[in-house]
Amino acid sequence: MSRLVAEWIWLAGGALWFAIRFPHQRRARKIKVARSVGGRRDQLLLASSLTGLAIIPLFYFLTGQPRFADYTFRPLWGWIGVVLLLAALALFYETHRQLGRNWSVTLDTRKKHALVDTGLYAHVRHPMYSAFWLLAFAQAALLANWVAGFSGIVGWGILFFLRVGQEEELMIETFGDDYRDYMRRTKRVVPMIY
Repeated sequence: MSRLVAEWIWLAGGALWFAIRFPHQRRARKIKVARSVGGRRDQLLLASSLTGLAIIPLFYFLTGQPRFADYTFRPLWGWIGVVLLLAALALFYETHRQLGRNWSVTLDTRKKHALVDTGLYAHVRHPMYSAFWLLAFAQAALLANWVAGFSGIVGWGILFFLRVGQEEELMIETFGDDYRDYMRRTKRVVPMIY
């Protein structure tokens, strides 16, 4: 695998990511929100993630800048990136499918919101976040540039660590002891670890 092929794979993965999310985002806009707690802070966190996972690497893909941050591409890392990307896409698709009408890009609960604790959600509370972590690491493996490659880990990490606690508080307020019990039996993003 060459550096150029790895970069095109990254771009194709981003296009597939968008294709998976788009119909769910359209549907989510039509479902009434019962409660929203994200506000301006959540919008800034989403912008951080978007910047790291899309804007900076796309700028790099289109311009080759910042060139000073390039390092030697290793084909093995490219293949690792492909595996991580495919796993991320499969997980991303499946989490959307399993959440159905309960999914929202922002910190919202829906009318008739249900606690999903089966399928992937029987093992981790936030498998969609797991998919984003896989995507961020795939980007780092596919783009041999210290800035563009690792911006996804930084941008997504900012969103994750500043948001996941607030999201879990919303779920506790919505589902009470059912969510507390669910938290006791599951990990956040990595089964049996974290």
